[in-house]
Amino acid sequence: MADAGDPVPAFKDRLVFDDAAGELRDGSRRYLLLRPDALMTMFRLLPTETRALALGALEQAVHQQGSDSARAYLAHGGGDVDMLLAIIERTSPQLGWGTWRFEADGDTLRLEVHNSPFAHAFGPSEQPVCHAVKGMLRGLADLWLGCPTRSDELQCAAQHHPACTFEARAAQASLQRAG
Repeated sequence: MADAGDPVPAFKDRLVFDDAAGELRDGSRRYLLLRPDALMTMFRLLPTETRALALGALEQAVHQQGSDSARAYLAHGGGDVDMLLAIIERTSPQLGWGTWRFEADGDTLRLEVHNSPFAHAFGPSEQPVCHAVKGMLRGLADLWLGCPTRSDELQCAAQHHPACTFEARAAQASLQRAG
C-alpha cells in the first residue's frame, strides 16, 4: 500500500487477479507467475553459444517490454524520473526480482541487486546471468538520461559476488570510451 505521503499505489495493490480470464494484470500489462528456476534451467541446459544468444534475446525483450512498464511507472510518478527510480526500488521486491538500489551520478546510473532470482536460480556461472535486469536497467536509463543507453553487469551473484552490480550510460558515451 502507498505511504500517506506517497501518491503512487504499491505494485501489488494495483494487481488484478482475474480468475475467470486466467489473467494477472497491472493496468494493460499482463503478468505471469513463473518460477525462476524453470526459466534459468532452460538457459543452463543450452549449449554455451546458444545460451549467450538466448540470454541476449531475453535482455532485448525485457528492454523493449520493460521500457513500456517504466513509461507507465513514470506516468504514475507524475513524469519525475527520480520518482521513477524510487518506484522501481519499491516494485522490484514485489515482483520477486530481489532488492534494488540505484545510484545516479551525472551520466551514469548504477544499480545494485541483492538476491537476484536469475543468479540464484541459474546457480554458479563463469559469466553474468542477470540479462533480464540488464534489459530493465537499460529501459530505465533510456528514460533517466533521455537518450539510448547501454547497460553492463559488472558483477553477478552467480559468480560468487555478494550482489549483482550494473551500470548504464549513454550509448554514445560508451562507444567513445571503447574507441
